[in-house]
Amino acid sequence: MKILIKNGRLVDPASGLDQVGDLAITSGRISAIGQPNADFAADRVIDATGKIVVPGLVDLAARLREPGHEHEGMLESELAAAAAGGVTSVVCLPDTDPTLDEPGLVEMLKLRARKLSRCRLFPLGALTRGLKGENLTEMAELHEAGCVGYSQAEVPIKDTQVLQRALQYAATFGYTVWLRPQDAWLGKGVAASGSVATRLGLSGVPVSAETIAIHTIVELVRATGARVHLCRISSAAGVELVRQAKAQKLPITADVSINSLLLTDVDIGYFNPAMRVTPPLRQGRDRDALQAGLLDGTLDALVSDHNPVSEDEKTLPFGEAVPGATGLELLLSLALKWAGADQTDAPDAAKLRRALAAVTTGPVSVLGDALGSLSSSAGRLVAGGVADVCVFDPAHRWQVLPDALVSQGKHTPFAFESTGFEMAGKVCLTLVAGQVAHEGA
Repeated sequence: MKILIKNGRLVDPASGLDQVGDLAITSGRISAIGQPNADFAADRVIDATGKIVVPGLVDLAARLREPGHEHEGMLESELAAAAAGGVTSVVCLPDTDPTLDEPGLVEMLKLRARKLSRCRLFPLGALTRGLKGENLTEMAELHEAGCVGYSQAEVPIKDTQVLQRALQYAATFGYTVWLRPQDAWLGKGVAASGSVATRLGLSGVPVSAETIAIHTIVELVRATGARVHLCRISSAAGVELVRQAKAQKLPITADVSINSLLLTDVDIGYFNPAMRVTPPLRQGRDRDALQAGLLDGTLDALVSDHNPVSEDEKTLPFGEAVPGATGLELLLSLALKWAGADQTDAPDAAKLRRALAAVTTGPVSVLGDALGSLSSSAGRLVAGGVADVCVFDPAHRWQVLPDALVSQGKHTPFAFESTGFEMAGKVCLTLVAGQVAHEGA
């Protein structure tokens, strides 16, 4: 099928492209940028006047809830939510039920995703069997099945020797280990330690829960040479430790959640369970440091941390509510907000590239060779590259209303029952390999 997207503002943060023109797509690949050949005969023409045409977004942290948690989200609903948010590639965590620690489970999940044709799926395999932190999984077999890395999700490994062996094995084969840095003993609270948690009588998670874990990981990386991706950094001190590790040329990358990037513990208000997320929302100085870290490249990517939670598990007292929030459909708009590219109908070029880089080229650099044949064109608009494309309207202001979300999970810190956080930038069209995965009004 041949598609012509006409008169859109073409923006590619990787190349610096920012111009009004056309995008021609043939057989799932971009055949021309700017001006198609005179003999190009499109089967479908899409008028993108006043809209922005960008590479499909890449999200490094999403729980799709299948298998095992279908009451919270189905693969079909959550990949549809990804497409509705302009996300064309998503990394899913291994804490399903059963855990993604067997090649057959990974292959089944990837097959289901391919049949749905909504979004590319890149699974993380479990680092230890059952995420119990005891016995290592067969990483080589999981790699052959399609895993792009290995993770413990939110379950820290208590035995440092097990973690060391895991990193040694991963380093031998060039695999990447994805770790959310949190000490197993200090990280058991429900809110960030500080005046808000004290005033509300909530058990706290100190910053040291993150920094102690980062220190341990950094030393093990230094000893083993393993490549580690630190997931969802939440504190100013954590950002500084990542900055120091990178200055020492250690093979470490890191990301930050949209929740931690824009919200603080003050937003908990009067025990609002929608604000119960992991890692917990910290103080304003931490949020500011996270924003600065993403801006200067210390943090490589912005992630949705999509984690749909059912109504019954979320509408509970704050300390009892299950942590998590839906985020796939909000990733683009919140990236624009962070970068200040949401304030006009024609966003400033530098601010727009900044926002898009955090959700396209940044995540792609983290995945690297794990993307396989996509590594040269994912997160980019490049002639001959795969046609994973997002078209959005920067002038469209919309409110985050739970019932309007495509995701089966309706809870997010940015939505309320009758009103919602106002966003800029509504996704109009998402293409995955040149096929329409989502088309809005």
